[in-house]
Amino acid sequence: MGGAVKDIASKSELDNIRQSGAPVVLHFWASWCDASKQMDQVFSHLATDFPRAHFFRVEAEEHPEISEAYSVSAVPYFVFFKVTLLLKFSPLEKNQMKSSLFMLPFCFVWLQFLCLCSDGKAVDTLEGADPSSLANKVGRVAGSSTSAEPAAPASLGLAAGPTILETVKENAKATSKDRAQPLSTTTTTTEALNTRLEKLTNSHPVMLFMKGTPEEPRCGFSKNVVNILKEEEVEFRSFDILSDNEVREGLKKFSNWPTYPQLYSNGELLGGADIVIAMHESGELKEALTDEAGKGGGGITSGNAGGLSESLRARLEGLVNSSPVMLFMKGKPQEPKCGFSGKVVEILNQEKIKFGSFDILLDDEVRQGLKVYSNWSSYPQLYVKGELLGGSDIVLEMQKSGELKQVFSEKGKSLEDRLKSLINSEKVMLFMKGSPDEPKCGFSSKVVKALRDEDVSFGSFDILSDEEVRQGIKSFSNWPTFPQLYYKGELVGGCDIIMELSSGGDLKATLSE
Repeated sequence: MGGAVKDIASKSELDNIRQSGAPVVLHFWASWCDASKQMDQVFSHLATDFPRAHFFRVEAEEHPEISEAYSVSAVPYFVFFKVTLLLKFSPLEKNQMKSSLFMLPFCFVWLQFLCLCSDGKAVDTLEGADPSSLANKVGRVAGSSTSAEPAAPASLGLAAGPTILETVKENAKATSKDRAQPLSTTTTTTEALNTRLEKLTNSHPVMLFMKGTPEEPRCGFSKNVVNILKEEEVEFRSFDILSDNEVREGLKKFSNWPTYPQLYSNGELLGGADIVIAMHESGELKEALTDEAGKGGGGITSGNAGGLSESLRARLEGLVNSSPVMLFMKGKPQEPKCGFSGKVVEILNQEKIKFGSFDILLDDEVRQGLKVYSNWSSYPQLYVKGELLGGSDIVLEMQKSGELKQVFSEKGKSLEDRLKSLINSEKVMLFMKGSPDEPKCGFSSKVVKALRDEDVSFGSFDILSDEEVRQGIKSFSNWPTFPQLYYKGELVGGCDIIMELSSGGDLKATLSE
C-alpha cells in the first residue's frame, strides 16, 4: 500500500479489494469539481499517514454502477470500509480456556491473526469537502488497533504542509451546502437549458460533444470518434463537455443518452462511440452524416411545404400502411445488408412478430423521401399501423425494457378488442371527460360524486385523451354521449340514469349484484 492512491477501474475490482482484509477508503470525485481536487490532495496525504489501508479514487460519472451502489449523488463523497474480527471457538477450546485462563491472551492474539477478515460492508460515509471530518473518519477505520492511541490523525497537519492546511481552513468556513456539488446540477430553468442545448446541437450540421478537444481528446472513446470523422473527411465542430457541467448533465437528459461522446447530425443524435464505430466499419457513416434528402430529384421538391410531392407522399403512406408492422431496411430479412437492419430483424423474430419489409436500396426515391416523410434520417425504420416507432436503437432499448411486446400487443388489437379490454378492466368502469379528481364536464362530475357518496370503488378512462376510444365506444355501446358507466362489462347508462338510481337509493345495489 505505502501511501499510494489508486484509481478503481471496475466494480469487480472494487469487490475484490473489499474482501482483502484491509481497511478501504473510497473517494468519489469529478474532474470538473474544484472541491474534489482540493480534497484529493488531503486524501493523498492521508494515504501516506495510514499505510495499512487501501485508498482509492472513483470517478463518479464514469462508473455509474459503483456510484449507484453507494447512493452517490454529490461529490466529493467518501465511503469507508473497516475490517471485522471474527472469533470463533469450538466447545473444546472454550473448556480449555476456562481451565487455562492464563493462556487467554495468547489464544486471543493467535486467533486474531488467523481470523482477521473484512465483512465487505461500508461502515461510514462523508459527503462534501470537510478535511477534518475526513481525517477523523479515516483514523477510526484505519488507525491503530489499540484504544490507547487517538483515532484522529494529528499527523495530517505535519504531513500536509501549509497549502493543504490552508485548504482545511477555507473549507472549514464553507457551509455544508458549499461542500458538496451534486453530480447533476442546473443553474438555469429546464426550458432555458433545453433551448441552449437545441441551439448547440444545431450549431453545425455535424456536431460532436466530447471530452476535451479534437486536438487534445481527454478520453479514449472521444479520441476514436475524432479519428473516424477525420478519416471519413467529415467536417465537424465540437463542444468540450468538461468545460461546462450544465451542458454535460443537461445533454444526457435532452438526448436520453447517458454517456459521451455524442455525435449529432442536423440536430439529431446519431449515437455514441459504439454506433459511430459500427457505422464506420459498415460504410454507412458518411452517408448518414450527409443530408441527401435536401438535394431534390424524384418526388422531393423544395416548393412543397412538406418537402414531398403529393404523388410521392401518397405512395409512402401506402407503403408504411401496407402491413400492420412494416420495416424499411437495407436488404431483405433473409439477407440484411447492414448490421442495424439485421439487428431489428433478429429482435422481431425473437419476439415472434410478423412484419412486412421494403428494401430501400432498390428504390432511391423511397429511400430519400421516407427520411423527409418520417423526419428520421437513417435506416432501418420500423412502423406500426402506419406510425413510426423508431430505428434500431429505440427498438433494442424497448426490447430490453419489455416495452416492445407491450406496444405490439396494444397496437395489434382491433378497436373492438381494445374497447372490451378497457370496459372489463374494472368491475365498475366509468368513461368520462377528465379524471375523477379533475372532471372536465358537469355530468362527469355528478356521476363521480354519486359513486363516491355510495363508497363505490371504480376505474375510469378519460375519453378526451383518446379520440379513437371516444368515437369507437359510442358505436360499441350504442350510446352517443358521455359519461358512460359499466358494471361487469355491461352498460348501466349515462348521467341521467345514474342520478335516478342514486336518488332512488338503488345505485349501490345495482353495482353490487
